[in-house]
Amino acid sequence: MNNAGEIFLYEKAVKSNPEINIWLAFPAIYNFGLSSLGFMSIFKTLDLRPDYYVERIFTDTKSTDLSINQVDLMGFSFSFEIDFLGIFKIMEAHNIPFYAKDRGDDFPLIFAGGPVVSANPEPFCEFFDFIMVGDAEGIDTRIIDFIKDNKNLPKNELLHMLSEKEGIYVPALTDFENNTVKIDGKPLCVKKVSCSIDNTITTPVLSEKSFFSNTFIIEIARGCAQRCGFCIASYLNLPVRFADYKQIISEIDKGLKYTNKIALLGALISAHPDFEKICEYILEKKKEIPDLEMSVSSLRADAISPEVVRTLVQCGQKHATIAIEAGSDRLRKVINKNLTEEQIFKTVKTAQDNGLKGLKIYAMIGHPTETREDIEELVNLAAKLKKEFKTFDFTYSFATFVPKSHTPFQFCSREANKTLEKKYNYLKKNFHQLGIKIRLSSINWDYYQALLSRGDRRLCRYIEEVYRQGGNLGAFKNAYKKLRAKKLLPPSDEYALKAHELSESLPWDFIDIYPGRKFLENENRRLLEKPCRADKIL
Repeated sequence: MNNAGEIFLYEKAVKSNPEINIWLAFPAIYNFGLSSLGFMSIFKTLDLRPDYYVERIFTDTKSTDLSINQVDLMGFSFSFEIDFLGIFKIMEAHNIPFYAKDRGDDFPLIFAGGPVVSANPEPFCEFFDFIMVGDAEGIDTRIIDFIKDNKNLPKNELLHMLSEKEGIYVPALTDFENNTVKIDGKPLCVKKVSCSIDNTITTPVLSEKSFFSNTFIIEIARGCAQRCGFCIASYLNLPVRFADYKQIISEIDKGLKYTNKIALLGALISAHPDFEKICEYILEKKKEIPDLEMSVSSLRADAISPEVVRTLVQCGQKHATIAIEAGSDRLRKVINKNLTEEQIFKTVKTAQDNGLKGLKIYAMIGHPTETREDIEELVNLAAKLKKEFKTFDFTYSFATFVPKSHTPFQFCSREANKTLEKKYNYLKKNFHQLGIKIRLSSINWDYYQALLSRGDRRLCRYIEEVYRQGGNLGAFKNAYKKLRAKKLLPPSDEYALKAHELSESLPWDFIDIYPGRKFLENENRRLLEKPCRADKIL
């Protein structure tokens, strides 16, 4: 499939006699897929191989170079729980049976990789022949070479061989019993593969059609040392890794040969030990390229320096994003967001004094131990900031707490929707009175995200039914009601809301992620040693 207007920043390999044909699929439209640094970097890695023929597939792909019967291997990027809708759409468009058990040797091997299936593959496991767990650059060519060399073997035999490889999960060889994934009657263990980011990942293909039009993205950090108790992005990517300063500078120079737009990516980029030096270098390049633009994913609220802000402002940014997560110092300490109100005020002053027009502030409600006072403190903090910085623009975005696998709060309960709605109503009323803009996530969508995040393989049939019913919010509710009536599922609150004992077996325990289950249990105890709930509803 050829897409006009793409600028390749690498030399494509000549595919005179490829030995394996691959479809690399992104579960959304082309414009979004082109902006996915992870997806496109994998495509580049595969496309550099002369013995691989790799073609990108999106939900809006109209035609392909290969037909399905020519494809040996098909891989899906899986970054968000809701991505299953796009995966099914692509499968349906190419007449591919959803379930792995229904695909014989005449269909390609179909796999998935990405943060969702690395953290908890079980609600989606029956749709894939195998799942890559961990950093793709540590797995992809190693596994694809193995498949290429053995592609003439029967699928079942090849899958047995793949199951012995590090970072590979083959669901069909396992059973689910007593909340435990087993193989040959014994608990399974699949170790997540992690690799360094010495070879900095950058945008391989530029296009005006990309969601981030003609933007050269550079991953400068992976993981987050702050380790908020709810944050899957932190724990899934431990240990924290930073790209080498000299290589970042080299990549900036490379990108600026093709575009004037640079973006720095990472869970917490300002934690990079050389972040100020990177900003200084970009300001120097700005003298050579007056229309140079730089954007960043988010900034650390307790580590914003005047130099960083001035760089952002001079490179075209008027607003930046910080996350405070909770309203009170007490609750921020509980969730491991060690950020004080004093530091927040200092951050805002630094932002205003050095030219930013406003800040987007992220926070969350429904945290474990949250009290009425914690919610009131969100309003009080907003009021004090508005009074102190009268001409500064604040926008607040709120989401509700979703327990995520492989975090210290994976054991915690989630509050009922009605309780959360009352808290949202309180915030809406008070922020409106203050004249401050506020954005709220959907509590119902967050509920189903929690359901999928801590689900097991019994949900496979459920998400297929969700897709069949249209994939909207009503479909999530009605599909569950339908399967629940057939006694195929437990009450949905058992997945979405229920608290778990620290000693309890969890469906995703077989995924071995650094630093391990015992560490998460200890962190849970440390953070929640004096638990209390918000029993008084606002």
